[in-house]
Amino acid sequence: MTRSLVVASLVAGTFASAALLAQAPPRRDGNWQITMEMEMPGMPMKMAPHTITQCITPEQAENPNTAVPSGSPDKNNDCKVSDYKLEGNKVTWTLACTTPQAVTGTGEIVYSGDTYDGWMKMKMQAGEMTMKYKGKRLGDCVK
Repeated sequence: MTRSLVVASLVAGTFASAALLAQAPPRRDGNWQITMEMEMPGMPMKMAPHTITQCITPEQAENPNTAVPSGSPDKNNDCKVSDYKLEGNKVTWTLACTTPQAVTGTGEIVYSGDTYDGWMKMKMQAGEMTMKYKGKRLGDCVK
């Protein structure tokens, strides 16, 4: 995989739920399992889905600034979320980055109780990419 694809994948992972930055989404606190899958036309082989777990405290569930699943190891990005909208159980947003590379995108997450499904479509120099997201609440956080 080329460096730009790796960077794009990391940016997408970081900001997959960055749309949640403007107001609290309709989600619960607890231990969440989040699966991300990347699709990019022209890739010779499909990348395997990546799954993480994340504990969301009640305070984090109420604070949209902490509603992002685990971040990218690349902390040198300048991605900004805008046009955040929460309509019922659906969150939509746009994303723009210039560092470490130019990326623009739009995304959507739809919550349904203890699960959610979403996607983000991004454009960059290397081409277009779609990230798909599935979240499932596993129960209370383990301390």
